[in-house]
Amino acid sequence: MLNKVRVRLPVGRPRTRPGAVAADKAYSSRANRAYLRKRHIKAVIPEKKDQAANRKKKGSRGGRPVSHDAGLYKERNTVERLINRLKDWRGIATRFDKTPESYLAGLELRASMIWLEDLLRAAD
Repeated sequence: MLNKVRVRLPVGRPRTRPGAVAADKAYSSRANRAYLRKRHIKAVIPEKKDQAANRKKKGSRGGRPVSHDAGLYKERNTVERLINRLKDWRGIATRFDKTPESYLAGLELRASMIWLEDLLRAAD
């Protein structure tokens, strides 16, 4: 999935390497962290309790504890809330569309509906 990431800034062509990747504990595997480290991408992923316990059990051979930027991790909830608002629309949540193109069109339609709702709410 990380190979498909494209970051678009206000100007220029899309970059393929974001500055950081924020994810939840489910993505804290050694393979994911190694991939991000190899591409020089900051991993903002907290460590699972069982991974921390296994690391501590190894003592000095267990390595250093995983660090993550707590402030940047807190901003992740903005994306989570947007995804939940997208899934409020049944067609997105259940993925009835047969082709990727029609699913993407549904995502874009729902995103524009959310954008318009927010504009109308701000105008009131």
